[in-house]
Amino acid sequence: MKFLPVAGLCLSVLLASPVRADETCNSPYMANLIKGQEDYVHVWTLGIKGIGDGRDKLVTIDVNPASPKYGKVIHSLSVQGHGDAHHFGFTEDRKYLWAGRLEDSKIFVFDVGTDPAHPKLVKTIDNVAAKTGFVGPHTFYALPGRMLVGFLSNSRDKGGATGIAVYNNKGDVVASYPNPTGKIGDVQGDGYGYDVAINPARNAMLTSSFTGYNNYRTDLDKLIKDPAAMQKFGNTMVLWDFKAMLPLQIFSTPGAPLEVRWSQAPGDNWAITATALTSKLWLVRPDANGRWQARDVGPIGDPASTPLPVDMSIRADGKGLWVNTFMDGKTRLFDLSNPEAPRQVYEKVTGKHVNMISQSWDGKRLYITTSLLEHWDLGNDDHFIKLYTWDGHELSEQWKIDFYKEKLGRPHHMKFSAKPAPNVASLR
Repeated sequence: MKFLPVAGLCLSVLLASPVRADETCNSPYMANLIKGQEDYVHVWTLGIKGIGDGRDKLVTIDVNPASPKYGKVIHSLSVQGHGDAHHFGFTEDRKYLWAGRLEDSKIFVFDVGTDPAHPKLVKTIDNVAAKTGFVGPHTFYALPGRMLVGFLSNSRDKGGATGIAVYNNKGDVVASYPNPTGKIGDVQGDGYGYDVAINPARNAMLTSSFTGYNNYRTDLDKLIKDPAAMQKFGNTMVLWDFKAMLPLQIFSTPGAPLEVRWSQAPGDNWAITATALTSKLWLVRPDANGRWQARDVGPIGDPASTPLPVDMSIRADGKGLWVNTFMDGKTRLFDLSNPEAPRQVYEKVTGKHVNMISQSWDGKRLYITTSLLEHWDLGNDDHFIKLYTWDGHELSEQWKIDFYKEKLGRPHHMKFSAKPAPNVASLR
């Protein structure tokens, strides 16, 4: 695979005027941001043997309070087989969703722009490993005319060393980039991967690190009893020159840093992440000399009890951060008015275990799902999506959909969509 700088891939990436992204799209190049009421939530759902058809599926829920079908599943589209359905992401025009599976590394492309209430499968990409050498497509990050995909593992030994691939929107691989395994400065790269997040104004891309196929496809009880396997987790983040796609710095962030969130407030130049195994918040920002640094800025719950922070959602103004912790089923809110010293101001048990969290642009609605990984989910049948409203003081549950009762599977990642705008000409 030929390696190319992003500038050589797509000039529009460099010239496009980035817009601030909402939480669910996870890219500053997204168009058509939903700053009002979302109409639908799409849920990429793990198929489970004995639950319905047992296949992975894209589930669509009507979430507009004005609709007679509010809080109900209105569409379910199953794909072939099941393979640890995990994350997905929109193309930059919000017309298509790319959804990945961690077991067989297939990528499914859904048309959600034509009729968001009834998505259609339009393409299956089944040659990921052969084309890139990577497996476990995790993060789908929209660029103009491109989809950047961050991986968890590789096809050679299925360990943690992995990288990033760039596809065009037709589904063809354009270039791939291995994560650094050598030293940059005084920090040794481990090559592990997880999330990807870009700050175009700073020409800065951050990647985080998790673990490889051999670990994430092992039952959690067995994994935590294997000392050698527990050593095979990522302990670094990487700062890249985005335009050149070159790693510039490696940060030591022990304990598997997962989701990366840049503050979206104008003028801010920092990002935050959480380490899953050590339950810490880490801040990444330049120091007084302009040198980027990563620093532990506080715990999440009691790290000694391993609450396992998983997903998080930053407020549009960068002043607050919601964090879900899987093992204790809690949703926590941190005040980020001073990102150097986050302060927990609220917590609530929202399930036996909780994973993904997505909030509306105005911060008044939070959606929560439960599944982490097929082999890591706890041994109970409490799998749901819930909607909570936030009034600045309390989370109030509005509705819950039991995915086992509905025979759907285990809900994981969520994305918002809205009804197409009326065609003015057709109304005349």
